[in-house]
Amino acid sequence: MKCTNTPRDDESCSFNSNDLLYSDVMQMDPLDGQYPDLDAEGQNILPEHTPSERKYETEYHQHKKAFGMSVFNLANAIMGSGILGLSYAMANAGIIQFVILLILAASFSLYSVHLLLKTANEGGALVYEALGYKAFGMPGKLATSCSITMQNIGAMSSYLYIIKYELPIVIQSFTGASDGEWYINGNYLVLLVSLFVILPLSLLRNLGYLAYSSGLSLLCMVFFLIVVIIKKFQMPCPLPTPDTVNETMHMLNSTPHIDNVTSDDDNDDTCKPKYFVYNSQTVYAIPILTCAFACHPTILPMYEELKDRSRKKMQNVANVSFMAMFSIYLLAALFGYLTFYIHVEPELLHTYSKFYKYDVLLLVVRLAVLAAVTLTVPVVLFPIRTSVNHLLCPTKDFSWIRHIIIAVVLLVGTNTLVIFVPTIRDIFGFIGSSAAPVVIFILPSAFYIKLVKKESMRSMQKIVATMFLIIGFLVMFVCMSLIIHDWSTEDH
Repeated sequence: MKCTNTPRDDESCSFNSNDLLYSDVMQMDPLDGQYPDLDAEGQNILPEHTPSERKYETEYHQHKKAFGMSVFNLANAIMGSGILGLSYAMANAGIIQFVILLILAASFSLYSVHLLLKTANEGGALVYEALGYKAFGMPGKLATSCSITMQNIGAMSSYLYIIKYELPIVIQSFTGASDGEWYINGNYLVLLVSLFVILPLSLLRNLGYLAYSSGLSLLCMVFFLIVVIIKKFQMPCPLPTPDTVNETMHMLNSTPHIDNVTSDDDNDDTCKPKYFVYNSQTVYAIPILTCAFACHPTILPMYEELKDRSRKKMQNVANVSFMAMFSIYLLAALFGYLTFYIHVEPELLHTYSKFYKYDVLLLVVRLAVLAAVTLTVPVVLFPIRTSVNHLLCPTKDFSWIRHIIIAVVLLVGTNTLVIFVPTIRDIFGFIGSSAAPVVIFILPSAFYIKLVKKESMRSMQKIVATMFLIIGFLVMFVCMSLIIHDWSTEDH
């Protein structure tokens, strides 16, 4: 689930435009009416400064970004923990069906970016919530804010799940502790990390150096992809028996020999790739892929800081970024699936622990990913707290008590979710079928239909946007219904 957002060049995917004050949005001038549609795409279509932008620059030291840096920033915003669930999606959809769904997810997301940029031109706002307010008043702002908040809570949960899954393995590899020890219990560890690391960092008034965690996260995921490709050619198929192999690796800290391995599945089809798969878990493929490209609240803030910005230039930034992430996602999903086939778990890195629990290279990957997600959680929490604070107390001055209480409540709620929800698959499924379709499909198309006045409802652009809106509702209701049905029939 990627499922994270950021307006800044060096912050997590989950950091989004919520950081602008509600009072700023209310004070924004109507920008002298609607902007003319400057289809001479090379021209700047929005004013360089607004009251909210000046406050934004003061708080976050905004600088204009060149094309290449903007591509990196947006790719960084797209990339998230969702990459760890893509192999599971491929295993339960089949290679060809997965590729089709991946292409559709990327294409729909790019079209959504197009709608957002064009709507920003007409609506005169570079904040997602501000567009919601301009389109539908306070209900539009609330719907936008709640959807982005839900998406970010899902991102926080997925990061904490990684801590819950992977930190016990790291501690075991260094201490050799048995499974019964309390300090390798994932539930205890996620609580301790949240209390002693994440909470203190979350209490900072601004992100500061934490912003660099997103760059670290992107590098970690690229490193993870490289290791996934390497391990595909190291692991035998049929897979070795986990218990026997891990005993040897625990003693030697090495990868298993291909000799003397036994299959844990006598079926000859175990090592044959499937191209079309339909089962009860296939429904999770769509939400996982939807989460993987859900970075839309970051688009407008990144557009705002693009050097010599124009709609065409920002669309090109999105095209390059989405293509790069499409390639990374496809490679990660394919090589992860071709390593484990039907044995892929919802979180790919955790799957390796059955066969390479004490492998040195994978241990380095785990440490890097753990460091990245631990530092990213406060960045994800920041806009959620800001949004809640501005919705509840939009006109009040900063209060340390309120600042701390909101952070504590958010962390307690998210930790409770992580402890009691069985798998990360359920988080990907719920967020990917609820908040993500709203952010990607429903809101951009609804804003476009409402705010772009110069096109009639009978125009091709409005007809396509209306179809896109309908698709969003269908994706949300169909996926959510099937997932709820799966939950009701599955014994967790």
